[in-house]
Amino acid sequence: MSKKQAVLVVCSNRKAYHDYFIEDDYEAGLCLLGAEVKSVRQKEISLEGSFVRIENGQAYVYNMHIKPYRFNSLTELDPTRSRRLLLHKKELRKLSAKAEIKGYALVPLEVYLKNGWAKVKVAVAKGKHLVDKRESLKKRDLNREMEQNFKNKIRF
Repeated sequence: MSKKQAVLVVCSNRKAYHDYFIEDDYEAGLCLLGAEVKSVRQKEISLEGSFVRIENGQAYVYNMHIKPYRFNSLTELDPTRSRRLLLHKKELRKLSAKAEIKGYALVPLEVYLKNGWAKVKVAVAKGKHLVDKRESLKKRDLNREMEQNFKNKIRF
């Protein structure tokens, strides 16, 4: 029997799709402390400017901002502290090998709750140049126009 998996997307990094070519993605657990989980559940999180590094055989996400939980009176945590990502050793080796190649980066794409656990979708991405960004914007605009024209033709 398979359980139905409840997935709630908390935050997504839409700018990453604009700045990078996404080649591969992995699901990683997010190691949080105390009241950070409650802030994540309230969607008080931002992935703007965040990135992933692998240091000493562990993956960490940097610059991910989690707003402090306002009813927390026990501990004061830094909102942009580095947080550990939980991955298998095999995945860590693959990610570190790909991240060492020039032009590639590890980028968090989205944070979501899966069966109550905080997860991060980490992608191996290659940086886009300005020309590539313009081309992707043109393609998106053309597709949008084609869809609108197609919908208008069906109505008549």
